[in-house]
Amino acid sequence: MDFDDVIRIGSELPDVEVSTSYGTPALKVRGKAFCRLWGDEERERKGPDVDGEVLVVFVDVAEKRAWIQTSDGALFDQAHYHGHGAMLVKLDQVDEDLLLDVLEQSYRLKAPRTLLRRLDDIA
Repeated sequence: MDFDDVIRIGSELPDVEVSTSYGTPALKVRGKAFCRLWGDEERERKGPDVDGEVLVVFVDVAEKRAWIQTSDGALFDQAHYHGHGAMLVKLDQVDEDLLLDVLEQSYRLKAPRTLLRRLDDIA
């Protein structure tokens, strides 16, 4: 997977726009980023030695550990995000079903209720 796949999958959600956040490519819903790529500078300052693109997504803090433990290494945490509702996705290791799940969960944390109702009507 790569960011083109993120765009393809994420664009199936209501009112998603391709934009930037912190100077990196991102997907937003009504102006709020729900996922974004790690930038090169960010990777150098904060990141583990990870090859390939890394996506930042939002997650309920209470569910974060379970997401990471069941992902076979595709999802991970890093010191900068400890205790926060965000986790990291290794795009070259994640499968399409898991990517869809994490994008939808992240979207649900940022989208307004009107769009969540529309999403639930689609599903």
